[in-house]
Amino acid sequence: MKTALYPGTFDPPHNGHLDVIERARRLFDRVIVAVAESPAKDPLLDARERLDLVGACVRDFENVEVVPLRGMLIHEFERLGVDVVVRGVRLFQDFEYEYTMALMNRRLCPGFDVLFLMPSEEVLSVSSTLIKDIHRHGGDISTLVPPAVHAHIVRSQEA
Repeated sequence: MKTALYPGTFDPPHNGHLDVIERARRLFDRVIVAVAESPAKDPLLDARERLDLVGACVRDFENVEVVPLRGMLIHEFERLGVDVVVRGVRLFQDFEYEYTMALMNRRLCPGFDVLFLMPSEEVLSVSSTLIKDIHRHGGDISTLVPPAVHAHIVRSQEA
């Protein structure tokens, strides 16, 4: 059974993330989505919220599970016994950053391998950073995130 690990902050989980998960689940028998805490990224949602929201978004995907990512990616890679890490790459800047990270992770963990997946054209411009910026300035993010994520953010804002 081939297993892929898709790590990220997922703050907030958006349609681009789901596109990559959908692509990965067609390629692998099992996909583990690992939600990182990443407090330095000024999160819109706390780690528990993000974990729960990603779980809600993939609930109907039989071969996808969601786990917290608390340490170094290479340690989770080894601990979970996955075959490959999946990363979504939208633009050249993404590739440059992800490629550099992949090389360092491979240096630290010789069995480490990465598969870069390009998302659909419809979600190519979607990023968590842009979504947070749009939301913080009062813009409408409803077409950029799954309905469950949008509803949660709206409820949180009203509280």
